Amino acid sequence: MDNVDLNVLNTIVAWRAEGRRVTMGTVVHTWGSSPRPVGAIVAIGEDAAGRASIVGSVSGGCIEDDLVDKVRGAEGRGLALGRPERVTYGISAEEANRFGLPCGGSIELVMEPIDARSRIEELADAIAGGHRVRRTLDLGRGGVTIEAADGYDRRGEALAISDDAMSTLHGPTWRLLIIGAGQMTVYLTQMAQALDYRVIVCDPREEYTAQWQVANSELTSAMPDDAVIAMKPDAHTAVVALSHDPKLDDLALMEALKGDAFYVGAIGSKANQRRRRERLLEFDVTAEQLDRLHGPVGLKNGARTPPEIAVAILAEMTAVRYGYRIPEPIRL
Repeated sequence: MDNVDLNVLNTIVAWRAEGRRVTMGTVVHTWGSSPRPVGAIVAIGEDAAGRASIVGSVSGGCIEDDLVDKVRGAEGRGLALGRPERVTYGISAEEANRFGLPCGGSIELVMEPIDARSRIEELADAIAGGHRVRRTLDLGRGGVTIEAADGYDRRGEALAISDDAMSTLHGPTWRLLIIGAGQMTVYLTQMAQALDYRVIVCDPREEYTAQWQVANSELTSAMPDDAVIAMKPDAHTAVVALSHDPKLDDLALMEALKGDAFYVGAIGSKANQRRRRERLLEFDVTAEQLDRLHGPVGLKNGARTPPEIAVAILAEMTAVRYGYRIPEPIRL
């Protein structure tokens, strides 16, 4: 399952193969309330008959129609298309109201004509392969460079722009280590990839790893504690234990709870979680560290099937990621 950026980029690749003219827009600044963050992208493809298609979003639908008109040259407002251009919406209250920008918000984009110099195919391949790269666009000439960008704790550097260049980071920003390669892990891996996670699956049991086939995920047969130590969990890392084998899950949790992972969770009933907590306290895990454990793992929403439980896990991880506290349900 592709993440949002990769879906847009793959569509651009397909459009170019069909001979369409393509323009890509990237959000570079926002002021006030904005539905989409800096770095969000949209692409507009126009065929030989002048019919336009759009993929992605930079405003939640507020200005996309106007962007299509600009690219097609409607009403004499077309872009030059020879080189990147900066476009701003919502500077005045009248414009904000016209384009549906909330609370008088404003948005600035770089509109970029896509050609061979854009290196979109190379960028899409890098992201699909789980690599993190930096793409730098020359705003004057339209040329592009792509280089490896190691490290994950770089949210503040997702986009940088000057008068001469725009630099954007692409590829997984977050990491997820899953213990156990069972059926539920398949669904969790696929869904997590769509949410911008690089997924590493750890299972030393050959009977599980022999059938693992999820594209663009990483598989290791190392012992779980060694896998956690090698990963060096940081504030952009989650660890979820799903093997149902205490000998494996507990090894991972012992190390993960001592590190900086933003989320550590384990599957199991409330009774199993109580026994797990008792065991972990015997293995040099402090009560304070144990308080970080999410178990039973996932948002409590009645999930029963493996894909439903995967949704519940990612829902809770997302809430923790954004610092949102999920209130306990009120039962009458």
